[in-house]
Parts: sequence; C-alpha cells; structure tokens
Amino acid sequence: MSGSNKDNRAEEFKRATAGALRAVAQTTDVQVAFQPGPSGLSGKRARLPLPTRALPAAEMAKLRGAADSLALKLRHHDDAVHAARMPGRREAKDVYDALEQARVEVFGSRHMAGVASNLRARLSDECEAEGFDRMTRRDQLPMATALSMLVRERMSGEASPASAGRVLDLWRDTLGQTADDALAEMADRQDDQTGFTRAARKLLAALDLAEAEVEAEPDDSQEGEDGGEQAGQQDDSQEGDGQSQAEADSALGAQPEQTEGEGAEDESAESSDEDAAPAEGDDRPGGPQSRREKPVQDNEATYRAFTRSFDQEISAEDLCDAEELTRLRPQLDQQLQHLQGVVAKLANRLQRRLLAQQTRAWDFDLEEGMLDAGRLARVIVNPMLALSYKRERDTEFRDTVVTLLIDNSGSMRGRPITVAAMCGDILARTLERCAVKVEILGFTTRAWKGGQGRERWVAEGKPRNPGRLNDLRHIIYKSADTPWRRSRKNLGLMLREGLLKENIDGEALLWAYRRILARSEHRRILMVISDGAPVDDSTLSVNPGNYLEKHLREVIRDIEGRDLVELVAIGIGHDVTRYYRRAVTIVDAEELGGTMMKKLTELFDEDAAMAWARASNERSALVA
Repeated sequence: MSGSNKDNRAEEFKRATAGALRAVAQTTDVQVAFQPGPSGLSGKRARLPLPTRALPAAEMAKLRGAADSLALKLRHHDDAVHAARMPGRREAKDVYDALEQARVEVFGSRHMAGVASNLRARLSDECEAEGFDRMTRRDQLPMATALSMLVRERMSGEASPASAGRVLDLWRDTLGQTADDALAEMADRQDDQTGFTRAARKLLAALDLAEAEVEAEPDDSQEGEDGGEQAGQQDDSQEGDGQSQAEADSALGAQPEQTEGEGAEDESAESSDEDAAPAEGDDRPGGPQSRREKPVQDNEATYRAFTRSFDQEISAEDLCDAEELTRLRPQLDQQLQHLQGVVAKLANRLQRRLLAQQTRAWDFDLEEGMLDAGRLARVIVNPMLALSYKRERDTEFRDTVVTLLIDNSGSMRGRPITVAAMCGDILARTLERCAVKVEILGFTTRAWKGGQGRERWVAEGKPRNPGRLNDLRHIIYKSADTPWRRSRKNLGLMLREGLLKENIDGEALLWAYRRILARSEHRRILMVISDGAPVDDSTLSVNPGNYLEKHLREVIRDIEGRDLVELVAIGIGHDVTRYYRRAVTIVDAEELGGTMMKKLTELFDEDAAMAWARASNERSALVA
C-alpha cells in the first residue's frame, strides 16, 4: 500500500472513530483529539492515542475500545454525583475512580454487543501487556486495578481475562465478608450512580481506606473538593479514628496552609486514641494503623528508623530483567514523542551555553611560550623590538557533576513520571556532550503502609516512638560514571506498574547528597523533582503528623547551610519554595522539561545565578 493510501486510511479511521464516539456518547459537541500518549477525558474534550500509518488490526481494536470507554463515561457519568462522595486520600481516590469507570463501561455496554466486545478486547490486551499472568503475589497487582476487575465480574457476570485469573484469586481470598457484600451491592446498583457510590464507599470502609457513612458528614464533600492535594497527602495517615485532622481543622475554619508544615506539630497532642493494630500476617494494604496514646515529647520526635535491615539501594538493572526494560523503553519514547522536539531545543541552548564557557583563550605579549606569528611583522620592520610570545589558557569552567533525584511515589503515576523520565534522559544526553557527568536517582518505598520493618515492630510488641517503619527503596537509574548509551533503557523502569509507592523525601535527599559529596568534581549540583510533601502512612500513624516533613526541612537546612552542593528543587503542582531556598513550582508536568533546562542554564550563567541567589535569600529572610 502506498504512503498516501496509508495516510488516507488512517484519516478515515480517525474520522469514523470520532463519529462513533459522539454517537455512543449521544452528544455532538465533544471534541476528539488524537495525540501521542494514553487516552483521557477533560470536560467535553476526549483525547485518544495517535494511530500509526500502518494501522494494524490489533491497534484499531485497542483504539476502538479506548474510544468506547470515553464515550460511555460521557453518557453515563455525572461529575457532581461522583464528587459528592469522593474520598480524600489519594489511594482511595484511585480505587473510587476505577470502580466508577468499571460501572459506566459494564452498564453502558449491556445492550451494545460490539462495544462490549471492544472493551473486553482492550481489557485483555492491557492484562497481557502488564504481565498479570506472571504475578505471583497479591501486592504486585495495584488495588485499584484488582477491585475494578472484581466489580466488573460481579456486574457483568463474565470472568476476567485468563491472564489475570491467578492474581485475582489472591485478592478474592483476602477481601473478607464485608467487602464481598459491598461488591454485591455495587453490582445491584450499577444503574444508579448515587447508590453505586454509596456502596463503593462501603467497600473502601471495609478496606480501611475511607469512611462509609459520608452522607452523615456535611463536610465530606468539602474534603474531596477543597482539601486538595495537601489534605490527601499529609492527613490521610490519620484515617483510623473516623475523622481526619484536616476535616477537624476545616470545621474550625483553618486554612489548608495551617494544617501542614510547622503548624502540624500540634497534631500529635490532639490524637489520644489508639486504633487496633493489624494482626500479624494481615497483609491488607488498607489495614488499620495504630496511633499514639499521648502527646509526643520533644526527645521522642527525633527522626530515626526503627530498622534499616530491609532498606534497599538497588540499580535499575537488578530491579527488573533486561527483557522488561527493553519493552518499557519504547513505551516511554512513544508517549513523549511530541515533547522531544521542544525539550531538545532547550537542551541544545543549554549545550551551546556550556560549550561557550569552555572555549579556550590566549594570553599575548609574553616573554616565553609559543612564538606569536601574528606579531612577526613588527619585528621585521623594527629589529630592535623583542619577539612576542603567546600561551593558551583554559577558561574558569570548573568540572561539574549533576544529580537528578526523582520522586517515584504513587502520586507521580501517569504523566508526571513519564515526563520526568524523558527529561532526565535528554538532560543526561546533553550534559554528557559537554563533559558534565549526570547521575539519575529515584526514591520510593518497597511496600504500601509499611513492609517488613513494620512487621518486625508488630512482632516486638509495638514499642512506643518507633520512628520510620516502612522499608526504603532507592533506585540508581544512571550512575555518574556510566555512559548515557548504556543506561538509557533503565529510565523506562519508571513506567513499570507497581513500582511507585510512598515517598520519604528526607532520607532520599540525604542519600543523594552523600553520593554526590563523594564525587571528586569541583562543582556539584543536586536537582530534586517532586510533586508533594513526604508521605508514608505506616510511619505517620504512630508518629507526629509532621514527622517526615520536619526531617525533610532539617536535611535541606543542613545541606544549604554547608554550601558544598548547589541544591535546586522543582515542584509539580506542589509549592516546594516553602522547603528549598532555590526552587520553582510548575502547574503542569508538561512544563518540566523547559523549567529544568532553564534553571540549569541559570546555574551555569554567573549573572543569572547571582540574581537567583539574591532572590532566594530575600525569600528566606521574609519567611524568617
């Protein structure tokens, strides 16, 4: 088939798919755009993956399934009803959204066999692509995915794809009767979104993710809509006693800024009840968490880890087999194809700036060195003049190393982590051409809500003031001495399902700082990319509410005070300027590439760096 015929075929398919989407959604004003990356819905704008020119049958089926999914959500989903019972915690929100998506797909396709077939084919393809058939442990399958597939089975009466059967059986066996009853109620109320959301909250309550009787709490919807990211991240560890601290502060008229940071030190003094701790062997991600019995004394708030025996510092190659890394890297390239050009231009600008600073110069009219042939003419004219010499000199460009520390927490899932991986890739490639070494690191935890460290704490009788309970996972995607071409595949690991969990920023920053401090380069730059404050439910449930955040502030203050490393932070949708002296906050992950290159360019530009330093000092003085 000629190139023009392939193009025409792809355009015809796009027009037909867009028309079918509007027809199924029963609306004509929806805008359909085909762009690289995953599908999504924003208001009346539907985004579908960009088809290739060849357009094989498997790709067409996948696109049709994505289009049908968006169309059914437009037709059967009410944002207001959904938001009325939206839980505040991020993990609970993910589950809540996934359950609603399963409802609109099953309920909406019950009388449309073609649509139902497209959705089944898409689900089966996703299960195979994510390797569900290779999963042998319950925690390998994300909770949102597992519960949405289980409720699909109940609502449709059809079994899940065979590749997911084994790992779903592990979930069925551990849900319990209360959760099972909630699933049955959701299946009965699939035609009523209000009743379905009520049953969904019962399921979340059964898993200790949220409160069930939200209709009796007038401020619950305010938590979901106004509490924002900070309420979901800072206060979700206090779920055990029926009302979060953020809700209590909201009822008293406090602003979100007053419920976090230094002001959160009083949280522990107000928490006097202790939740029932999970029994040994209870591995439910939503298991109940214990709480402090009395106010915390100053000496009890000193940061420490209960045990470091299960912490992990690991290279990307050791965390994932080579075959999976080879599969994940093309996914990263494909999703970010449209951003490559923009970020590459900015990277080239940075490269020109660096190379210009490394340009060599000459000192003239010296008494020794290389003979200056350009000045021989004046010696010939006047033999009494002395010969002139010159000597080549290097400019004051110090050898430099840059460390990029990327937040690998669950809240980065999707677009933020994908863009961060791509930017790290382009940054390493660019700086390597300029003889600047780059290290790319990531940080998360090995488990949700505590791992083996918490199990040991429970086995030892849950002693008071345990400190950090979760097990750290610090990942080396690219070491400073490894060439970019040898480590480029490693960055695809950030797209691996199940990798992103919780974030303990203070220890991760200290780890990256110690690594870069051991380098021999004269100039060291540490850039942190994060989208939120430190969060670890297991640790925060038995320590003061600002335990992790306070430690992060102490680490930053120490690093900035020593002035051995230039510390820079970029916050994605999260104000990091309240932590770091040199920091910038962006609203959209798409801005990350440009912001990274701009800030690095400023660091290598003396005038801009001095201006930035002055502004940072002024801001610190105002805060103080």
